[in-house]
Amino acid sequence: MKKIAVFLLLLSSLYGDAKFYTGVSYGYLNEKFANENAKANEVDVATIKVGYGDRSAYAAEFSLNYSEADSDYLSTEVAQRYAMNIDLVKAFDFDIYFNPFFKAGIGAGYLDTTQNNKLTFGSFKVGAGAFIPVNEHFDFEVGYEQKYLSYEKIQEDRDSELSDVNIIYLGCNVRF
Repeated sequence: MKKIAVFLLLLSSLYGDAKFYTGVSYGYLNEKFANENAKANEVDVATIKVGYGDRSAYAAEFSLNYSEADSDYLSTEVAQRYAMNIDLVKAFDFDIYFNPFFKAGIGAGYLDTTQNNKLTFGSFKVGAGAFIPVNEHFDFEVGYEQKYLSYEKIQEDRDSELSDVNIIYLGCNVRF
C-alpha cells in the first residue's frame, strides 16, 4: 500500500510541474542526397505538434510534418511528404529573454510519388533553437533541425538512398 501511495505522489508531482502544450511551425526545407547526381529544390514544411514538459527544462514532443518533395530523383513531379516524429527536448532558463534548447528524435513517414505509390522513409534528427516566452501560456519558437533520412529501395538493384535535410523554422506554442 505504501508503494502505491508513493507512486501516486510522485506521479502527481510530475504532472504538477510539467504542462501539456501544442504548437505549429512553418519553415523551409533543403534536401541534399548522398547520390550526387540527384537534385532537390528548397520547399516549405509545416508542422503541428503536441508536447508534455516545461519550456525551461525537459519535454517530449510528438509532431506531424507536411512538405513537398521537389526532387528529380524521387519523382518526376512534386510529391507530397508526410512524417511523424518523436523528440526529446532539453531547454535552459538562463534568466534572459529567451530559453535556448536542444532536441533529438526519430521519425518515420512516406512520400506519395508518381512512379511508386508510396515510398517510405525513416529519420533521425537533431536540432537547436530558442523559446521566446510572451507570457505563461504562449511562446514563439525559432529553430534549426538537421535530419538524416533513409528512403526505401527505389529500384531492386540499388541500395536505399540517404539524404541530409536542413530545416529552419518559426513557430508558436500554446501551453496549458
